[in-house]
Amino acid sequence: MQEYEQNHQKTKADEEIRAVLVGVPSDADAVGLLDESFAELERLCDTAGLLAVAFLSQTRERPSAATCIGSGKLKELSELCEAQEIEVVVFDTDLSPSQIKNIEDAIERDVRVIDRTMLILDIFAKNAVTGEGMLQVEIAQLKYNVPRLTGKGKSLSRLGGGIGTRGPGESKLETDRRHVRRKIAALEGRLAELSKSRSLRRKARQSGGVPQVAIAGYTNAGKSTLLNFLTDAGILAEDRLFATLDPTTRRMKLEGAGEILLTDTVGFIDRLPHSLVEAFASTLDEVAYADLVLVVLDASSPALDRHLSVTRELLFDLFQKREGEAPPIIYVYNKCDRLEKEERALAAGMAAEETVFVSAKTGEGIEDLTRAVKGALSELRRRVRLRVPHSKEDEWNFLYRKANVENVEYKEDCVEIVAVADRESRGRLSQYIVEESL
Repeated sequence: MQEYEQNHQKTKADEEIRAVLVGVPSDADAVGLLDESFAELERLCDTAGLLAVAFLSQTRERPSAATCIGSGKLKELSELCEAQEIEVVVFDTDLSPSQIKNIEDAIERDVRVIDRTMLILDIFAKNAVTGEGMLQVEIAQLKYNVPRLTGKGKSLSRLGGGIGTRGPGESKLETDRRHVRRKIAALEGRLAELSKSRSLRRKARQSGGVPQVAIAGYTNAGKSTLLNFLTDAGILAEDRLFATLDPTTRRMKLEGAGEILLTDTVGFIDRLPHSLVEAFASTLDEVAYADLVLVVLDASSPALDRHLSVTRELLFDLFQKREGEAPPIIYVYNKCDRLEKEERALAAGMAAEETVFVSAKTGEGIEDLTRAVKGALSELRRRVRLRVPHSKEDEWNFLYRKANVENVEYKEDCVEIVAVADRESRGRLSQYIVEESL
């Protein structure tokens, strides 16, 4: 790790906000992942506008209750902050209010100490664009800051700008907990109304019979770039973590299979703050209730196996709220133009489900992807012709609610209906189906 600290020191223009990153791995496995964790934290800093100029780590069975790291390492941190003109210290773990105060007091230079969650919340506050997105971030920040309203010492007097203070932190951290909780309740009420509207729009799309395909996956894997390539969506696609937060839905025509709706969703990340998961629940529902999920991964990332594991864990949690079985998943290994053939074979072996290699930048593999999507959807939604007795009005209503009804003919002994229906609907109405096609 010492070699990593020495070889990754950087220098840039004086106006950059200079930061030192601190890791506190707890065991041998965590030490092995430290370089990977530091690399991701460095990218988060870059997104937030920080320049990581140095890295420190200390392996401990458990963090110090007072300062997270030991006194010797804390002294070393203080000297490093002075020598490197550090303005922000970022810990790759969560800190308590008292730990933040004690660390700041122990560092001779006037620095701001933040933790990983504060950094991620700041990035979300910076990148939220829509009213719903900004509400979600504000609620997450307030919930995170409620226990930090007391005992935080001098940091409370330095609000009004900088990393870790964007959004509600600029004006609300000086209020008491009761006031903040009232504000949270009011914001959650407004968010509930927006979430209800989102839910109604999603149900309307579902009742329209157009398949819903969600694009999910680790942040910066190329989800937005893929959506742009497939649909000319024109949404922001930067080589930065959490460049886009607000979901975007676009129509895409599949040759020989009609239209689908593609939705790009917020990216996943290891140790995604729980407050953000709660706040973005309605947004993440776009994944939970999709007919098909495209999990986009950066095939060229050295941390691919970890990204895959984190994504699977989060998807499992999201699918718990869904009735019935989880939607099918296609694993889309993006940026394959950077891989050798042997590396592709190794990556493909990580996922037992269907995998496709693409490059959203060059277009390589897109035909394979569209073919896989058509194959998966053909198992879910099919065009059926039904003959329903006149007396079964409840079944007609069910079809109008759950399927895309294309044609209705009233005959002497029945109503003949042509509709595109999902597997559940076909199962319920199987006795009336006289013809079925892809």
